[in-house]
Amino acid sequence: MKISELPKEKKILLFDGVCNLCNSSVQYVIKRDEKDEFRFVALQSELGQEIVKHIGIADKNIDSIVLYLPGIAYYYKSSAVIEISKSLQGFFNYGMLFRLLPTFLRDSVYDYIAKNRYKWYGKQESCMIPTPELKAKFL
Repeated sequence: MKISELPKEKKILLFDGVCNLCNSSVQYVIKRDEKDEFRFVALQSELGQEIVKHIGIADKNIDSIVLYLPGIAYYYKSSAVIEISKSLQGFFNYGMLFRLLPTFLRDSVYDYIAKNRYKWYGKQESCMIPTPELKAKFL
């Protein structure tokens, strides 16, 4: 798939495909994505790398989650988490409360978790393979 072929009406969530925390977060989003708004791409994939290059995010800012709205905007770090939470049902929607904190404070907490995620949650040898039922949600 090429950048020009990305579904314009979907929110593209780029994630670290070998991070256990990130994979759990993707599973959480899938379960609560009642309106089928999200599509998922591993940052390690060719398409993931193309998207990152296309939107011009520096490698130092790619540490676990990027939300890309094709042709509209992109978000990373704590801002991505807040934008994702806007579309979800349930407890995760309370993530919106973090919007009240200054970005530098939210991103400091985010960076601390991102820096330690492999140590705390572990790492897989390769990106996860979606089940046949979920395959359509992954680009």
